This record gives sequence, structure tokens and C-alpha cells, in this order.
Amino acid sequence: MNDILQRMQERLSSLQPEHLDIEDDSAAHAGHAGARSGGGHYNLTIVSPCFAGLSRVKRHQIVYEALGDLMQTGIHALAIKAIAPNEI
Repeated sequence: MNDILQRMQERLSSLQPEHLDIEDDSAAHAGHAGARSGGGHYNLTIVSPCFAGLSRVKRHQIVYEALGDLMQTGIHALAIKAIAPNEI
């Protein structure tokens, strides 16, 4: 596992996920202008009770807040699927 994936998992653990899956899709974007800066492309699926009753925008904001500075340094693109347990 690369350093960014590990740091993402550590930071997202603060959301007490029941399920967490992060896929590194960076290889599919090789040569892409944004990828040259070192930021990766990731797909995130997270199931957490903290998302219950919240809009999709608010859920994404919570994820961005948990990831903090990784959003400016290690992550170039992040596709988020944030779900409450009762929505599965």
C-alpha cells in the first residue's frame, strides 16, 4: 500500500466507517496534466453512521475535512461514494 492510501485510511478512520474502500486509479491517468504534480486519482466508498440524514454535499465536505491537507498535496482527484448504513 502506498503512503497516500495509508494516510487516507488513517484520517478517514475518524469517521468510524463500517466499510472503507479506496481504489488507486492513478495509473489510468498517467500523463494527465494534474497527475504530473504527484497527486493521485482515487475512488472512495465509505459507509459511516455519521452520514445519516445529511445531503451528499455535506457528506463530501466531511470527507474533505477528514482528509485535510491531502486534498491539496497527495490527492488530485477523488470520486466519493459516502453512504449511511441504512442506505445499503
